[in-house]
Amino acid sequence: MTRVFSGVKPTGHLTLGNYLGAVRQWVAGSGDPARQRPEAALFCVVDLHALTVEHDPARVRRLSRQAATLLLAAGLDPERCTLFVQSHVDEHTRLAYLLECTASDGELRRMIQYREKAAKAQAAGDGVRLSLLTYPVLMAADILAYATDEVPVGEDQRQHVELTRDLAVRFNQRYGQTFTVPRATHPEVAARVMDLQEPTSKMGKSHDVGAGIVYLLDEPEVVRKKVMRAVTDSGSGVAHDREGKPGVTNLLDILAACTGADPRALAGEYGSYGALKKDTAEAVIELLRPVRERHAELAADPAAVEKVLRAGAERARSVARPVVDRAYEAIGLLAP
Repeated sequence: MTRVFSGVKPTGHLTLGNYLGAVRQWVAGSGDPARQRPEAALFCVVDLHALTVEHDPARVRRLSRQAATLLLAAGLDPERCTLFVQSHVDEHTRLAYLLECTASDGELRRMIQYREKAAKAQAAGDGVRLSLLTYPVLMAADILAYATDEVPVGEDQRQHVELTRDLAVRFNQRYGQTFTVPRATHPEVAARVMDLQEPTSKMGKSHDVGAGIVYLLDEPEVVRKKVMRAVTDSGSGVAHDREGKPGVTNLLDILAACTGADPRALAGEYGSYGALKKDTAEAVIELLRPVRERHAELAADPAAVEKVLRAGAERARSVARPVVDRAYEAIGLLAP
């Protein structure tokens, strides 16, 4: 059995980038006939990661519920996978400390996201929380606690999965074979959807300004307006050229991911930016329509969603506890 684990952080409303870069993979993978048991595919709302920066507690709770509901609306089936909230399973934090004792200060300070977020916090006059430095270790614990084989993530998380692999190998070498060494997997198209207004930057759910971000719960007219106002490039030729035409390339990648076509082949079908934008907008609207409709149904019955999360946490705990107990023994701690 190949086990898959991935998670989503409730720091903002889920976006088209989250859906195309990660969530749609999760849905497809959890429906794979080769994975007959729900514990073979685990998906988590990683709420503890939302605490590494200044936050509103009520908003974190609200976004955590919304993220879980959207994951179900996107097609995750609790009969075929395990969906849960990170803070509901203590093994994540139990293992994180052991991995902090395995990681080095230098390798954590080299993490790109730490440097970027720390610089942003300092520029705003905010202090940099220690958890911002150490959260990649908690992410490693999230993955390693489940003997994970594959981690389907967006391109921006590749460095974190590499750190997880390094920590697993180092722990195994020092204390004996304990962890499965995971690998990251990425979709071929739209692994990293870019902001429609800043096509050289990722479409991130934590951005303060949402003009270039398509959220999964945006109304169709809002989606259409955002795509039609997308920044393009100088000249009028439509070409898939990430360096020379990042705006057009982003639209081609989105359209290709929505329709299953090849983005380079699509470029040859358009003679103007306007036509490309129109088709991309309609493709995105149709892709998200069933997600929005199903979300409305699920949001009307929050108790049912909470029941799924409780059952998921119990199942996740049963998988993680033996792995984490084994790590405690391996590193030299007495059994309780």
